[in-house]
Parts: sequence; C-alpha cells; structure tokens
Amino acid sequence: MKIGCPKEIKPQEFRVGLTPHAAAEAVANGHEVLVETNAGVGSGFPDDDYIKAGAKIVPTAEDVFAEAEMIVKVKEPQAVERKRLREGQVLFTYLHLAPDPEQTKDLLESGVTAIAYETVTDRFGGLPLLAPMSEVAGKLAPQVGAWTLQKANGGRGVLLGGVPGVGPAKVVVIGGGVVGTHAARVAAGMGAEVTVLDRSLPRLRYLDDVFGREFRTRYASAGNNAEMVAEADMVIGAVLVPGAAAPKLVTREQLKTMKPGAAIVDVAIDQGGCFETSRATTHEKPIYEVDGIMHYCVANMPGAVARTSTIALGNATMPFMIALANKGWKKACAEDAHLMAGLNVHAGKLTYEAVGVALGLPTISTDEALKI
Repeated sequence: MKIGCPKEIKPQEFRVGLTPHAAAEAVANGHEVLVETNAGVGSGFPDDDYIKAGAKIVPTAEDVFAEAEMIVKVKEPQAVERKRLREGQVLFTYLHLAPDPEQTKDLLESGVTAIAYETVTDRFGGLPLLAPMSEVAGKLAPQVGAWTLQKANGGRGVLLGGVPGVGPAKVVVIGGGVVGTHAARVAAGMGAEVTVLDRSLPRLRYLDDVFGREFRTRYASAGNNAEMVAEADMVIGAVLVPGAAAPKLVTREQLKTMKPGAAIVDVAIDQGGCFETSRATTHEKPIYEVDGIMHYCVANMPGAVARTSTIALGNATMPFMIALANKGWKKACAEDAHLMAGLNVHAGKLTYEAVGVALGLPTISTDEALKI
C-alpha cells in the first residue's frame, strides 16, 4: 500500500503524522511511504531521517494526496485538504467530527473512508490513540493555566504554588479521566490546592486510593460544580464523551460568580468545549477574556511540545496503521472490533452514532459499512 504523510497546515501545528521509525516499520512490511518535504521538521525530524527509513520525499501535499492510498495525519483535514481526498482512499487521523458539521459534510461528499484516532478503543474500555495526547494536554494544562493567571496576560496575578505566608492558588479540575488525572498531578506538584470533580464514584475511589492526599476529590453535582468554580483561581475542563460533543458544564452566568482574572483552560475544546463561553484559539493567540475571566482554549495543545507529542502518538498509532496497510481497512476492522470503533465515515455514509446525534445526521452501522 502507498502510505502518505502530508505536512500539517493547521495554524501553529508542528506535529507530524508519521515518525521515521513508523515509516521504517511500514517499509519493512513491504509498503511505500510518501512524505511531504519538511513535514517532520517541526517535530525535529528532517527529510534525511525519512530517507534513511526508506521513505520517499515528495515536493507537495498535492503529490501526497494524489498518490497515496492511505493518508496518515495528526489533525483533522483542513478545507483545502478535504478537497484533495477521493473515493476509496483511507484517512487515518484525529477527526473530532461532532462539533464540526463542515468537515463532516466534506468527508461524506469525498467518498473517503475516515478512521478517527479518538474513537479507536481497547479491551479495557480506553481510547489508546487519544490517551497519549490526553496525557500531554493534561500535563500542559496547569502550565498554560499558570501563564494565563499572570497579570501581564490579564489574569489574577496569582502564583500557583504561593510562597511562605501566602496561600496557593485553588485549581478545580472537572473530569477525573486521563486528562484530569495528569492535570491534577501536575497542578498539585506545582504546589496548588487541587480538587478533582467527577460523576463516577468508582473513579473517585480510585483517585483517592492511588493519590491519597496529593489532591482532593468531590462528586460533580451541579451544586458542587457551581460552588467549586466560584472559589477557583483556575478551572480545567477535562471532560470527554467519546466521539460526541462535550457537555457544557459551566455556563456564562456562572462566570459572574468567579474571581476577576480567574483562568479557564478548556482541554475539551476539540469536541466543542465544556464551558459555554469557550471558542477554539491557536498557540499564536491562545487566550481571550469574557466577563473578566481569561479563557485558554487552544485546540491543539500538544502541538506546543511537538517532538514529545509526535513520538508518543506515533508509538500508539503505528500498530493500527500497519494493520490497515497489511490487511486493507475492511479486513483489519473486521478482525479488530477496537479498530472498527474508529470508523466514522465510509463511502458517503456516517458510521458513528454519537456524531450523527450531535449533528442531526443519519448513520449506518459499521457492519453495514463493511458491505459497501
């Protein structure tokens, strides 16, 4: 199979969909790898690394899309990229379709088979291709939140860990999954007073058992949420409903109860965000203010640490990519229900129910998709 990796063109996105090690693995399995020139430079991988791995460097993205049978990326295809997709081609990348009707429409019209990293599952009920970036984003969230809190950026001017005689910042993390756990650990490590809110009692028990007094936990009822948000210097949104739009857990009315200059970090922004006032931003202009509250809503947070993120993502996606290339997408998905869970679009049909519900579109089952 011809596997193509174009350079990412989303603003301030420095990751790359294919590492040289992944390219070498694909070549060793008998596949041809096409990489757009300079695609890996932002992650510290020059073209020579890919050439040594056996890949072919091609001059333009148009060449990659025109020749490749499978496109491997990081971020969802941008409008100009979607025009290059064609019927019968496989697209393997993050999609986040639920809050993105335009992308969904274009993918359906293209006839492409689109498999989304964020909905591939594992036997433990986890999301193995989302987890590495969730870990990165979770660890970054307190770091960027601390920067947002600085007075020069419009924040309260509060130091996360405080100093002797001055108390630490209060950080509230909504969601105790992968993102929330890593965010809480880092914020606590920076000296903040941290509380994690979650609706799963088993998860709260797990966090208490594993992390003890490192941070506190509370049940995420509407009343607790409102109380904790009002007291917080920083609120980190870390709620995920796989493949679906993120629930809005903090309303604009609740912003009025928050301390002036408090910071919101919405890690769920890829799925539409879990704050009513959230809108996607970029690393170039990451923060904005609403009602005196500073919002950090960068939609590709892990892109800020591109090398770490690219290697972590490549480690996770490589086995699935090789399976798709070795067997073809239909056989690979038929033999692996967890990979099948990643199928979102095929031959003009939507195949992921949560996306259909979010966008009001009809869906077909993945079993039906295999027959098309």
